[in-house]
Amino acid sequence: MGYRKFSAPQIFTGSELREALVLITDADGRVEALVDRQEAGDDVQYWDGILTPGFVNAHCHLELSHMKDVIPAGSGMIDFLLGVMGQRAVQEELVLQAIEAAETAMRQQGIVAVGDICNTAFTLPQKQAGRLYYQNFIEATGFLDATAAARFAAAETVYHQFRAAAPAVTNRWGANSSIVPHAPYSVSPTLFGLIAISQPHGLLTLHNQESEAEEQFMQTGQGGFNRLYETLGLDIAFYQPQGKTSLQTTLPRFLPNQTVLLVHNITTSEADLQFLEEGRQAGSLPEVHFCLCPNANLYIGNGLPDVHLLLQHGVNLVIGTDSLASNHALDMAAEINTLRQHFPQIPLQTLLQWGTLNGAIALGIEDRFGSFEPGKQPGVVIVSEDLSVARRVG
Repeated sequence: MGYRKFSAPQIFTGSELREALVLITDADGRVEALVDRQEAGDDVQYWDGILTPGFVNAHCHLELSHMKDVIPAGSGMIDFLLGVMGQRAVQEELVLQAIEAAETAMRQQGIVAVGDICNTAFTLPQKQAGRLYYQNFIEATGFLDATAAARFAAAETVYHQFRAAAPAVTNRWGANSSIVPHAPYSVSPTLFGLIAISQPHGLLTLHNQESEAEEQFMQTGQGGFNRLYETLGLDIAFYQPQGKTSLQTTLPRFLPNQTVLLVHNITTSEADLQFLEEGRQAGSLPEVHFCLCPNANLYIGNGLPDVHLLLQHGVNLVIGTDSLASNHALDMAAEINTLRQHFPQIPLQTLLQWGTLNGAIALGIEDRFGSFEPGKQPGVVIVSEDLSVARRVG
């Protein structure tokens, strides 16, 4: 059996930065060992920069890749949403070409696994090539209770397409697809209930507290989201806000045995995190992971979450790229670099762990990805010291 040997000034193992080590894998990329350089023998490939396991992009919308540069940066949440809904429908051939190009770029830049939001089955042919691992989140949307059954049935149709093509190896829950709610402002209580009971022990995700406008609407019923519904021609006179934050309104709609990946978290507060901790201790709320998508947040104009607050509460943090409709690239190194620039007190190895091992844990695939542990096939990526360039080398 042939072996490959990799070394660099620093190797990130998945949890710590180490020096003077050599990573040894078999020909298929399965980790054999991390050894001292003097024990590694010959034929070692030396790289400049940091060797790291492959990145886990915990939140992406691959099917929106044809929308790159379509919606101007800084448009704000409401106009961004209207832009996506109004301009996502184009010729299928162009959509498929953009999906293939975006996946190729992700793979070249070191991404090995993706938590991907799906409203259609357009990404399925590309995913069946097996170049990356995908956790498919089949999104259901509908703010009117009267449409809940039809909206859930539509999501279920897409879900069954993905389930029929599921790979033999999935995550710790035994499934690489699940039906999920879009966001607190776009899913009715009835639709939430249908989604929750359809997978009582599964992995779900939710766009959470992505903007001040969302928080205002959920707490008071006021603000920019009313313009969204007016533009869509929806009568929401029935809506009665509970006076609670977005997180506190929606998180109890999930089941305690579920795991939920909350994405964006711009306005998540101390009170929200205390609410979560108390609910988890009481056994009434699901397990939660928090996903950061900094470049998309800045692109849309929503600002960044209070990352230090999230750190103080010890939550599991992961990183995603969001879509090419809301980002210049699906590049995890660029996301980590943005976090490093805005939060320089956070150690680099912590940021790298969010983009590798933490993401693998959140998606339930830590048995294969996220760290250089014997038996895993996490991919091998070299990242420049300034985090400007990342590429897969093994």
